Amino acid sequence: MSATLWLSAYLALAVVLIVLDHRGGWLSQARGHATLLVQPLWIAAGWPGRAITRLYDDAGTMRQLTEDNRRLRNELLVNSARMARLQTLASDNTRLRGLLDAAHNNQLDVQLAPILDIDLDPTRQRLVLGAGSNESVRLGQSVIDAGGLLGQIIDVQPAVATVLLVTDAAHAVPVAIERNGVRLVAYGEGRSDMLRLHSIPLSSDVKVGDRLLTSGLGGRFVAGFPVGTIVSLQPDDSRAFLIGEVMPAAQLDRGRDVLLLRGGPDERSSATGSDSLDGDAEEAPEVALGPATGPADAAPKAAPDAPPVPAAAPASGDRR
Repeated sequence: MSATLWLSAYLALAVVLIVLDHRGGWLSQARGHATLLVQPLWIAAGWPGRAITRLYDDAGTMRQLTEDNRRLRNELLVNSARMARLQTLASDNTRLRGLLDAAHNNQLDVQLAPILDIDLDPTRQRLVLGAGSNESVRLGQSVIDAGGLLGQIIDVQPAVATVLLVTDAAHAVPVAIERNGVRLVAYGEGRSDMLRLHSIPLSSDVKVGDRLLTSGLGGRFVAGFPVGTIVSLQPDDSRAFLIGEVMPAAQLDRGRDVLLLRGGPDERSSATGSDSLDGDAEEAPEVALGPATGPADAAPKAAPDAPPVPAAAPASGDRR
């Protein structure tokens, strides 16, 4: 009997609650408040799953980013290498264009020769060219670039040739100042960035900044090619003469190609049967010329190729 009463009470209470909720909606509000109270529990219960998912996604993203970074780094290295190669080719084309323009502007009969090796040791300033007797390269032939005189051929093989640079300690070049024609001799010092002028008389009209050209004396080099620019003048130990330092006009330490000058004085001399100049062309490159000791020595040393040259120098002047 008591169970039936309790069931009736519960049913009555349920009907009352349904009616009140239908009219006032307070039960929905109670459910909303209960949901707010339970929501932190739901968040706490779902956190491990979300954390695992986030870690998995981060791992995949990191792996993808690492692969992309490695791929982009490799592409950057390849593109940098290509860019460096293109810049090198552009520089080579610029130098080659300068060589060809210099030959064309001066109406020179030249041939292009590649540089195979370079030796800029203080005791040995040489170039090895990839052209030899098979390409009609001759002993004593002048070698130039877009800037000026580089040196002369001292050894010829069928496929290669050796150039003695103007900066070699065993080399000397008769020069003249472009401004006033004063004749001097530029000596190599074993440095690729400097030539030296010895025993310049104090009375000579020589100034810093003067441009030096080949004078043509001795018949070895054609007159008029740039040799260098005087960068300093100072008295020697005796205080009776000046010593000048010259910055070479040619780019001795760069470039891949040079020009071999054809039709120079040596060729004209051989065409006329001059044996003395031919002999000098073979021996002079290996003769080391020392500095002059006074004004009287400057004139004989203006043609530094060999002892017989002073006698041949007037003939060269006559040809001019």
